[in-house]
Amino acid sequence: MSEGSPAGKVLYGLVFVVVLPVALAAWARGTGSLVPLPVPAAPRLGAGIAGLGFLLVLSGMVTLRIWGKGLPMNAYPPKAYVRRGPYRWLRHPIYLGFGLLVAGASIAGGSASGLWLVTPVTALGMVALVLGYEGPRLRERFPEAASRPPILALPPDIPGRPGLADRASVLVLVLLPWLVAYEAVVFLGAPPDAVEAFLPFERSWPVLVWTEWIYASVYPFVLLVPLSIGSRPALRWFALRGLLATGVVTFLYLVIPLVAPPRPFIGGGLAGEVLAWERSMAHTVAAFPSFHLVWTLLAAEAWSRAHPKIRVPAWTLALFIAVSCVTTGMHALADLAAAVVVWLPLRAPRRVWEGLRWCAEGVANSWWELRMGPLRLLGYGLFAGIAGGIGAWIIASLVGPREYWGAVLLLVCALLGSGLWAQKLEGSSALSRPFGYFGSLVGATGGAVLGGLVGYDTSLLFAAVALSAPFIQAIGRLRCLVQGCCHGSRAPEWLGIRYHDSRSRVSSIGGLQGVPLHPTPLYSLLANLVIGVFMVRLWTLGTPEGVIIGAYLILAGLGRFVEEGYRGEPQTPWLLGLRLYQWLAVVLVVVGALVTTVARTPVPGHGLSSSAPVLGLAVGFGILCTLAMGLDFPRSRRRFARLAPVE
Repeated sequence: MSEGSPAGKVLYGLVFVVVLPVALAAWARGTGSLVPLPVPAAPRLGAGIAGLGFLLVLSGMVTLRIWGKGLPMNAYPPKAYVRRGPYRWLRHPIYLGFGLLVAGASIAGGSASGLWLVTPVTALGMVALVLGYEGPRLRERFPEAASRPPILALPPDIPGRPGLADRASVLVLVLLPWLVAYEAVVFLGAPPDAVEAFLPFERSWPVLVWTEWIYASVYPFVLLVPLSIGSRPALRWFALRGLLATGVVTFLYLVIPLVAPPRPFIGGGLAGEVLAWERSMAHTVAAFPSFHLVWTLLAAEAWSRAHPKIRVPAWTLALFIAVSCVTTGMHALADLAAAVVVWLPLRAPRRVWEGLRWCAEGVANSWWELRMGPLRLLGYGLFAGIAGGIGAWIIASLVGPREYWGAVLLLVCALLGSGLWAQKLEGSSALSRPFGYFGSLVGATGGAVLGGLVGYDTSLLFAAVALSAPFIQAIGRLRCLVQGCCHGSRAPEWLGIRYHDSRSRVSSIGGLQGVPLHPTPLYSLLANLVIGVFMVRLWTLGTPEGVIIGAYLILAGLGRFVEEGYRGEPQTPWLLGLRLYQWLAVVLVVVGALVTTVARTPVPGHGLSSSAPVLGLAVGFGILCTLAMGLDFPRSRRRFARLAPVE
């Protein structure tokens, strides 16, 4: 379709205005019995949120049509950059509005699946679209966009006092999302497998009711940062770390089932009444790590950065608040320790990234090989072997002895599929034995189906793959770093890594030796670790197999879509403005959503096994992966003979 094709615009509009909302509603209905979580009994509130979302969507579309001289369509974008109407206030009013519309409709309709499954996935999908496609394209078309932020944007890192818009932005963009996330976790309540965080000796400690006044002082202490702090850089420091803390701590709340039932107390007068009210609001969840202490530490440092003269009073108050978390009986010592562990890297995220980037660049330039006559063993094959061995161990353990040979069949098919798929799409004289992620999924699917035909549990095999795949991918990305496959496009100096070895694909095929590139294998590694932890949590909760499989496909698809937006491999095909693998990532998300509506059997409770058959399979499959991805014939020109160029 041409850029101005009326048929293309109509089709695009139908997909996003009609098909997508109907599909989301159908998805919520189809998974209604699979999400046994509470929904706020507030249909009017839900309707109001949905109405606000609809107004944002409509006003954003009208604004783009009038002032942008175009349509709100990524495939047919507006011709002009717009900072009017809702875009004067927000960067993405249409996406925000659509998210509010989905959440509000779910609350109004009392749909647990709509609120806790469809809404988060919709939000993550919109974030992935912005990060992996729309954002980079917007910066390419309108370089001035970065210099024209909306009113509600994080304070710029320039000297001076914060303006009213800077202060309001921190309240709306940082503290409000934290409040929503925190209250959502509290509303969900304690998980069924909750474990008390208090150590035995802590349970007998008395509650000092009067220290509630110190405990409660955190609220003005934190709120005064955006309301009155006198330094724009310090306010930006606080805002960025507050956003990171909200994401990190909320994730930990969801995957770590530690709770802190407040220690009982009697009396206490007004302080006791305030303490009792505060306990009724917080219950026992959302305690590990203590957000009370995380915000206290962030506020103390923000005040110290803005006003060095009050550094001692600020940190003294922070210390008293930390102690009061224990003396009021609201938190266990473990909650406070976890808060400090979270806060330390948040103080200098750029330094943390620099460490990760340095490690990634070191791995990327750690090429070594061993010649044995006509054979060559490439060092990065060991990463493939470790990944394959650990994956085989997880899969064989989780499916149990009855499905053991089904797991063997699945693993072999996954390896074959990985090689054949990549050979078909990317194989060449310069790249004669590649391996591909999507091929491994296709191969694993084939293996699970074949296993089902001979009596094995297909859905259980799929679920075990979903649990193991993130960890296989995370470790396997170390191989990608060394080999230079999956490498990124050009990146800023502080963000990118450089490849120096001429045998890397970055040098031999991409011609980008010595150029800073997005460390996309590192992006993928980190994303897969997060996905893997989440998948483990679903497994421990006894989640139905279909939900586990679907959740993995959805999260993996979203992550891959973003990753592909920053990759720079010249051999990857493009289709209708997106990389082929971005389209395949979209397919993963759609298939994942469909899978969540079927296969409702709870997963069995098998844990990791140390039996001889399981460990033997892990070692054997690890060796097979090492040979397949690390052993080649460097002087041969035969198909599949070589893995890498010869120096």
